Amino acid sequence: MKKRTLNILLIFLSFVFTMPLQSQTQQLTLDDLIPGGKSYFRFVPKSIKQLQWMGDEYIFQRGDTLWAVHPAKKKSKRVLLLLDDLNKALEARSFKPVSSLPGVQARYLEEEKCGVLDFYAHQNYIRYNTASRSIDFAIPYENGDGGFDFQPESRRMALTNGKALYIAENGNKRICVASDEDENITFGQAVHRNEFGITKGTFWSPTGHALAFYRMDETPVGDYPLVDISARQAKLNNMKYPMAGMNSHHVTVGIFYPDTQKSVYLKTGAPRDRYFTNLAWSPDGSQLYIAEVNRDQDSCRLNVYDAQSGSLVRTLFTETHPKYVEPEHPVLFLKNNPDQFIWQSERDGFNHLYLYDTQGNLLRQLTQGEWVVTEVLGFDKTGRYLFYVSTQPSALERNTFRLDMKNGKTIRLTADNGVHSTRINRSGDFALDTYSNHDTPRNIDLISIKKGTSERLLTASDPYKGYRMPPVEVGTILAADGKTELYYRMVKPADFDPSKKYPVVVYVYGGPHAQMITDSYRWAAGGWDTYMAQRGYILFTVDNRGSDNRGLDFENATYLHLGQEEGKDQMQGIAFLKSLPYVDADRIGVCGWSFGGFMTTNLMLTYPETYKVGVAGGPVIDWKYYEVMYGERYMGHPKDNKEGYEASNLNNKAGNLKGHLLLIHGDIDPVVVWQHSLSFLKKCVEAGTYPDYFVYPGHVHNVAGRDRVHLQEKITRYFDDYLK
Repeated sequence: MKKRTLNILLIFLSFVFTMPLQSQTQQLTLDDLIPGGKSYFRFVPKSIKQLQWMGDEYIFQRGDTLWAVHPAKKKSKRVLLLLDDLNKALEARSFKPVSSLPGVQARYLEEEKCGVLDFYAHQNYIRYNTASRSIDFAIPYENGDGGFDFQPESRRMALTNGKALYIAENGNKRICVASDEDENITFGQAVHRNEFGITKGTFWSPTGHALAFYRMDETPVGDYPLVDISARQAKLNNMKYPMAGMNSHHVTVGIFYPDTQKSVYLKTGAPRDRYFTNLAWSPDGSQLYIAEVNRDQDSCRLNVYDAQSGSLVRTLFTETHPKYVEPEHPVLFLKNNPDQFIWQSERDGFNHLYLYDTQGNLLRQLTQGEWVVTEVLGFDKTGRYLFYVSTQPSALERNTFRLDMKNGKTIRLTADNGVHSTRINRSGDFALDTYSNHDTPRNIDLISIKKGTSERLLTASDPYKGYRMPPVEVGTILAADGKTELYYRMVKPADFDPSKKYPVVVYVYGGPHAQMITDSYRWAAGGWDTYMAQRGYILFTVDNRGSDNRGLDFENATYLHLGQEEGKDQMQGIAFLKSLPYVDADRIGVCGWSFGGFMTTNLMLTYPETYKVGVAGGPVIDWKYYEVMYGERYMGHPKDNKEGYEASNLNNKAGNLKGHLLLIHGDIDPVVVWQHSLSFLKKCVEAGTYPDYFVYPGHVHNVAGRDRVHLQEKITRYFDDYLK
């Protein structure tokens, strides 16, 4: 009996003391690391649900309760909304109860001096008044409606259904703003393929008395076929896809007045293939400001139109650049001076803020330096202070600053290094700051701007605690120009041994408007990077010239010859890797999607002796097959840059393939159309080379949902088969 008891005790102790060791060696799965995975959300750092400002109170959800806290007042925490109270209010308006609190948009009504909560439920846009504890109004919408654009003051909702534009109001009132029987014409939708910062197609005046909207005529654009195989008999769905050098759609801007139900269209004139971007109303709603870009994208005019007649009032100024201009932000009027506004521009090589008057006179440059303003958060209630986010002091970081519009002084509000997402309260004296850095999963602070102090609201625990995580390091190398510093990230195996030789997978994007390496958690290394490092690979990424947030010269170094300078910079990364004793130079692979798919294929074909294996997802193959706006900005018109288009056309290099290359494409990709990879396969057949190919039926430009885990497993197996 004693011997049996001793054996049981030894077994128990063995179990207890090996538990930490087992967890330390436990492997994370793709389900743990990839969006769409069954256990993915278990490994997302915790946050505070529905945290946001409602005037000068911040609100958050805990369980079935919304709480409100006024940080300037002691013991101000109060119950803002209970689920039971919301359901009572809904039932009073003949709505069914909801099983949980919906996601809300909190607003503060200045005149009523109270907070309201807007949300979607039961196919209605509903407002709950926190003072009266009742429903103020409900705006119904129908199946097929989209593009919702709510105007708080007038309580009107602009929405689209099909190609038509409507305004919906309380009490089931619905007004048709514009429609056309011609299927080539749409109203109220985002135009210009969502370039130039365009995300929507409707723009309310400050009081809601008028609605500006886009009218898009796609008659000049040919139909492009996409085949839906989900039905028993496959269905043809045509879309409009203007390719580089081909006819583009024609856009005009209309203004609708709901009270009179009258419309006026701006008299923008010719040429009709201009880009109408960054619409903004004057504070009094009498004028509309538009940044108009020519087809060549080397000139931008900031024009002002009269909202009643549609006539051009004046051109405030014109910005030009020998390569391209790319306005992405509308004018922002000063809160305390309707005759002045802020304009964002890269004219000095970095995106900065400029103060203008409404006659087009530059008053002064507000920000300056070799860093980029990435976001303008707005003013405090007085208009004296402007809040913005920039890449100071490092391109790897995002920090929040306050600019005194009176004396020009700037103070930094965010203390810790990292990537910050900050929201300012109505008065501008407190901020909610959510951030992470390379060793911090997530912190949320309440910042007292006046005192310069902060209070920690949340410290998220490490979701990977107990796992042996692959170490991540970041450093710099020189670009191929011999002078520009490039950031790299390296993810090493968790059991890394410098005396061993490891295969390397280069994960690449490399194109405009993307930055792969930031000082966010684990240096922004993705879940697949972590997974592959667990399996014995080194994952390596370089943000080459052409990528984002390093200034205009850094980005447009690739102008007219996409893939060439980027490829040279990537080879600088390869030279660095080969200098490391633990890198197996004979086992280097490359992987990327979209522009990264282009780069992957380009590297495999341009440097076939370097890369043994590649996986290219949704790859651009020939830039003349890509869309007008993006393609012509970076490559020019095909007739003007024949040499550049030919040099970047990967079909011309199909015969260079030596290693193992897997191409992956969604069969209804509306961004990088299927024609790209299919045309490459044809050229490979002609050249006698043998890439591998995989299609994701029913997927668009990326593979989302549960199938994304399948995608990452497919890619992993390919590298295991040919590189490991």
